[in-house]
Amino acid sequence: MPEEKEQEIILDEENDESGVVEKVKKLKEQLKQCRQEKQDNLTGWQRAQADFINYRRRQEEQTSEWSKMFGEGLIKDLLPVLDTLDASQPQINADQEIAADKRGSQKAVEGLRMTREQLIKILAEHGLTEMKIVGEKFNPELHEAVEMVEAEKTSEGVVIEEVQKGYLLNGKILRVAKVKVTKN
Repeated sequence: MPEEKEQEIILDEENDESGVVEKVKKLKEQLKQCRQEKQDNLTGWQRAQADFINYRRRQEEQTSEWSKMFGEGLIKDLLPVLDTLDASQPQINADQEIAADKRGSQKAVEGLRMTREQLIKILAEHGLTEMKIVGEKFNPELHEAVEMVEAEKTSEGVVIEEVQKGYLLNGKILRVAKVKVTKN
């Protein structure tokens, strides 16, 4: 709208006794400069706003990554506890059958089983998944071969036994599985 009003001002240069035409030209030039300055300021503000949004996003990503790394360390520290509970599972099952008539022993065995299940559930909620590897082809990125076993019925390089479980945390290898692999 201001531009339309500018164009409506028509002055006759011949009747310019007081320099009105010259003043209008100066005012038009000042207006043009003000508009350019306004546009420059707006553009600068928009860039600063975008930079701030990007900074905030990077900070949130970094905080999330730090949180994952902290969680990864804690989960890694808890894996030996889970290994111990897993190793005791066969004995717990045997003890439960023996202690079926002894109420106190049965409760203790059931308590250990529940502790293991709860630990697995909590770790899974934080992104931990157990690798299922028995029967799979040996993969050095996921497995560490601790023994080669002769096997005629199974093709070579197949995992036949898991010595220590391997785990992924949020899709990333946390611990490779220690395995026994077939050879012909």
